Amino acid sequence: MTKKIQSALISVFYKDGLEPVVQQLHQQGITIYSTGGTQSFIEKMGIPVVPVENLTTYPSILGGRVKTLHPSVFGGILGRRDLEQDLQEMKQYNIPEIDLVIVDLYPFEETVASTTDEKSIIEKIDIGGPSMIRGAAKNFKDVVVVAAKTDYAYLEQLLREQSGATTLEQRKKLAARAFEIVAHYDAAISQYFNPTHENYFQASFPNPRIMRYGENPHQTGVFFGDLEKIFNQLNGKELSYNNLVDVDAAVQLIDEFSAEGTAVFGIIKHTNVCGIASRPTVKEAWDAALAGDPESAFGGVLVCNKTIDKATADAINEIFFEVLIAPAFDEDALAVLKSKKNRILLQQLSTLKKKEEFKAVLNGVLAQQPDNGNYEKWEETGGRQTTEAEKSDLVFANLVCKHLKSNAIALVKNKQLIGKGCGQTSRVDALRHALEKAKQFNFDLNGAVLASDAFFPFNDCVQIGHAAGIVAFIQPGGSVRDKDSIEYCVEHKLAMVMTGLRHFKH
Repeated sequence: MTKKIQSALISVFYKDGLEPVVQQLHQQGITIYSTGGTQSFIEKMGIPVVPVENLTTYPSILGGRVKTLHPSVFGGILGRRDLEQDLQEMKQYNIPEIDLVIVDLYPFEETVASTTDEKSIIEKIDIGGPSMIRGAAKNFKDVVVVAAKTDYAYLEQLLREQSGATTLEQRKKLAARAFEIVAHYDAAISQYFNPTHENYFQASFPNPRIMRYGENPHQTGVFFGDLEKIFNQLNGKELSYNNLVDVDAAVQLIDEFSAEGTAVFGIIKHTNVCGIASRPTVKEAWDAALAGDPESAFGGVLVCNKTIDKATADAINEIFFEVLIAPAFDEDALAVLKSKKNRILLQQLSTLKKKEEFKAVLNGVLAQQPDNGNYEKWEETGGRQTTEAEKSDLVFANLVCKHLKSNAIALVKNKQLIGKGCGQTSRVDALRHALEKAKQFNFDLNGAVLASDAFFPFNDCVQIGHAAGIVAFIQPGGSVRDKDSIEYCVEHKLAMVMTGLRHFKH
């Protein structure tokens, strides 16, 4: 729905970049309301402006603390143009429609950075500004809102190119931007009043979960989030910082196999997969996952995509583990698993659909999209085509490898992880580690497949893997020396798949 702007309220701290906007408004015959310094700025341009006091019939009072907090202003912003009752009340009380609100906020953060004088800082807590911004953003169907000087140029472009009209999509975009600005502003003020609690998520989660401690006992830890949306905790002690980190890794892993028809059981240790297998039954999947590395499974986090039955519960009950996650538990299985009161049992209520991932670095936060997907292409580049069994194992191995810390190698046979190397400083070291793990637990590597989270910079991994019995490889490709690995596979009739999708995990 396109709407033509007829009137605008402008009250800003920063005037730089505002002049072209005001000129556009004037040229298009738009009535301008303003206050204080902004009003003087516009008047000096020789452009007519209506003082807000003419609407409110009150002067600016309390040293400028109260200027716009009045029904004549907020009624003009919040009045719904498609609601007859609102229109009648606005007419009754002589409230003009305000179609555009340009309001930025007092420079609170800049003031905190420049002085320790509390009086000066407190006076830079804006009250009317956030209220007008929120009101205009709430009424985006009828009102355009600009809440920062960085958006002046965008507004000037809209006014110039669209003759003062805006679309609903454009108004909604600016409304979203406005709420982001106000949320950040409020978070900065909260940070000032509580300087010992520095974080980036307090505004979104005002009641965080205080952990017993962080990664280590001498570190504090806080969780910002809503676990109840994902889990129903059926047993055990309160989740710790490290528990949550591993639970997150476990849930991300098992979500990869949501389409798998058979049971998949995974074991996580320090966020790395140390055992995983797909089998016809939950008990078989558990046995195969545990066999992959029974040593590392001690004290791990367990996750399954199917209901835990009593036979599986009896088997799991024999080892020490921290957490077990599943979509459901049979009653007799729960009775077995609850025999240890501190053992954490989580019923997963929903899949984990992350829109963004965050990592604190330096004095800020990195944000990125999750690493979704398995492969971008399936390009057979080896000495022969993969068999159906090999292809199934390669798909499985590549997903597992994606959840190992780089540099990472996953060895899989019959949809069972039989060896893995992770967190190594070279790819060949990751492979040697994976082979040693497989040999440690007496796996036959003949006919196994290998997945690598990134390309092979040389053909050494292919040679070492082949010598150990590996028959098929999957990797993203992209090395300037891809041909070395390809030529080796061609010469020795080994299968190799290039996916075009790297899966670094740091």
